[in-house]
Amino acid sequence: MNDSFDVIVVGGGHAGCEAAAAAANLGSKVLLISMDLTKLAQMSCNPAIGGVGKGQIVREIDALGGYTGIVTDLTTIHFRMLNTSKGAAMWSPRAQCDRMLFSTEWRKALEQIPSLLLLQDEVIDIDFKLNKVTGLRTKNGNYFKTKTIVLTNGTFLNGLIHIGKTSFPGGRIGELPSYGLSELLKSYGFEIGRMKTGTPVRIDGRSVNYNKLVEQKSDTDGKFSFLKEIKSSLKRKSCFIAHTNIRVHEELKKGFSDSPLFSGRIKGVGPRYCPSIEDKVNTFSEKTSHQLFLEPDGVSTYEMYLNGFSSSLPIDIQYKALTLIEGFEDVNILRPGYAIEYDFFQPTQLKHTMESKLLENLFFAGQVNGTTGYEEAAGQGMVAGINAHLKANDLSDFILKRDQGYIGVMIDDLVTKGVDEPYRVFTSRAEFRLLIRQDNADERLTPIAEQLGLITKNRLVEFNLKHEKITNLSKVINSKQVEPNEINNYLEKVGSVAITQKRKLKEILLRPEVSLKGIIGECENLITLDNIVFENDTIECVETKIKYSDYIEKEKLLSEKFDKLEYITINQDFDFSRLESLSTEARQKLMKHKPKSIGEAKRISGVSPTDINVLLIYFGR
Repeated sequence: MNDSFDVIVVGGGHAGCEAAAAAANLGSKVLLISMDLTKLAQMSCNPAIGGVGKGQIVREIDALGGYTGIVTDLTTIHFRMLNTSKGAAMWSPRAQCDRMLFSTEWRKALEQIPSLLLLQDEVIDIDFKLNKVTGLRTKNGNYFKTKTIVLTNGTFLNGLIHIGKTSFPGGRIGELPSYGLSELLKSYGFEIGRMKTGTPVRIDGRSVNYNKLVEQKSDTDGKFSFLKEIKSSLKRKSCFIAHTNIRVHEELKKGFSDSPLFSGRIKGVGPRYCPSIEDKVNTFSEKTSHQLFLEPDGVSTYEMYLNGFSSSLPIDIQYKALTLIEGFEDVNILRPGYAIEYDFFQPTQLKHTMESKLLENLFFAGQVNGTTGYEEAAGQGMVAGINAHLKANDLSDFILKRDQGYIGVMIDDLVTKGVDEPYRVFTSRAEFRLLIRQDNADERLTPIAEQLGLITKNRLVEFNLKHEKITNLSKVINSKQVEPNEINNYLEKVGSVAITQKRKLKEILLRPEVSLKGIIGECENLITLDNIVFENDTIECVETKIKYSDYIEKEKLLSEKFDKLEYITINQDFDFSRLESLSTEARQKLMKHKPKSIGEAKRISGVSPTDINVLLIYFGR
């Protein structure tokens, strides 16, 4: 094997796979080192991709030329578009995948990249010269020189698994943790903390009485990748809704005395938005029931995942509580739920490129930065991999801003605010939700990916064709006027007031009960454009732009205002403590986070608008 690389990625999870693929596709010579090459991009928790905020990230990864959306579409067995009863900015795609096939398809994708090599090994040491990466050593005795390193160790750094009173080392159940790197980086001044996550029981689907559960069928269509030819050929499977009850809660409480969560043996902070079942029962003691989702693990297995029943309680308590849930009276457990503690590095120690501020050419991505979820990890991996390649080749940084995507929102949140609990993306975190919708991710990011060199010719042709259709369809709707006899039958059908004289089609489309898809389907020959067939995603994108045009314009103006603050740069060595007009908290936070611009400073928790005005005055603005 070659002993010198442009980029070495440590860890083969979702962050590592996207980082390695991005750097290699850009032309770098890349080595991906994983402790187990049979579990690349392993879905160690829920076998699902997407959700609120998360689905937007996956579409952004796809628009940038990443693989998560493609692999998801190839392995989808259940799909739903969430929040369709709300505005378009809230729509979020989510898919259940075949867990084993997901990992297999990822490996296939990586093995097709010529400049990417895979190695099963464990990194135990990293070499630095003048605080700059020079190489690394592995457990098997290998030494590799490299220009850049991307660390994506997930939950493996000093990982510790808890089940009741039992605790044992592990990065995932059945897999050993990684030791040494935390201690090494701590010696260089890195701030390290402990976090905790958990996963529910896996159960035998044959032992469930589905007649007592509520079936949730898959949507008939829907996908993540903007590539039309990428789609799943797998059979769609249903999910099912169940509920806990008082008896279940009482049984769970019997195990509280043996719970590592309540006994203090777990020191790490757990995810606020994905708590264990015992945490929910304890925190929301007034609730008599909690909703659970029974989700399939794949098309050729009876193993199922009980979403919402994450636990680190003793196995016997988990089992007895399960049997008290309606439909689970005769349940068999394949694997108990467990909690895992692991080391993470405070992300305020990173630049927006995901490069460390302390050690040059060392990048971090994924759960090592205090985040949760496959999607958040993959998005960070994409940015870290791109920037590792750019740094290795002395090229300019790649940074996504908050008005360019949820990936930009997430990274900005992490590096400016840091984390005191596992971070999760939500649409509520984005102040420009209408600008960064899931449907327009390609419009926002594919041109950027083209400039970087991450987009194939086929994807570019498909992208240009789609957006030519969007432009032409928008022009027709904005200019066309319709007669009453052309549209009144449709308007009456959807419960909208009929028109009595010629009206602009755009004005009619602004009505909430009127849809562009409905007009095209019901009003024959009303919208014709050289016999072009418009796909659903094209129609939805055009309709959203028209219905929300005024709001979108307001967000653009607000975004431009914020952009001006980003251009007022601050020297990294600037001493905020000498500005006595700043509040004490602001001085402390600014000295800690060292923002590179006024825009960054504005987003730091504890820095008030008054403090920002002080900075603007000082910098002559």
